Amino acid sequence: MMQYKGYVARVDLDPEANVLHGEVLGIRDVVTFEGRTPAEAEAAFRDSVDDYLRFCADRGEPPDRPFSGKFVTRLDPRLHRMISSLAQAEGKSLNAWVAERLAEGLMVPTSIERRRKVDRRGRNRSKAKSKAR
Repeated sequence: MMQYKGYVARVDLDPEANVLHGEVLGIRDVVTFEGRTPAEAEAAFRDSVDDYLRFCADRGEPPDRPFSGKFVTRLDPRLHRMISSLAQAEGKSLNAWVAERLAEGLMVPTSIERRRKVDRRGRNRSKAKSKAR
């Protein structure tokens, strides 16, 4: 997987052509690239994204963005009620609660957890400074 300007691409080896072939994922438009080495494939990916963005700008059309941050899912009403109750019990919105559970399942820190780590580091540094004085 490669990432550039918010776009993500998958790269596969084409053994017959002895080339790495890639495609930008998560958009309706088709954006592909290829290279003989990983470095060439990455450079081609970046060039393809830049070309795509330029093409859209020249046409006066907004480029397709990979993800909006929103998705709709259908649940059994009992499950919906249960997770809504759990979110309320934790003082969180349903969206925040679900996002945290998904991030935990993927072992990805949420933006809130990243802020907490920064806050803790800041507090630790200030405590160390005051003890040294």
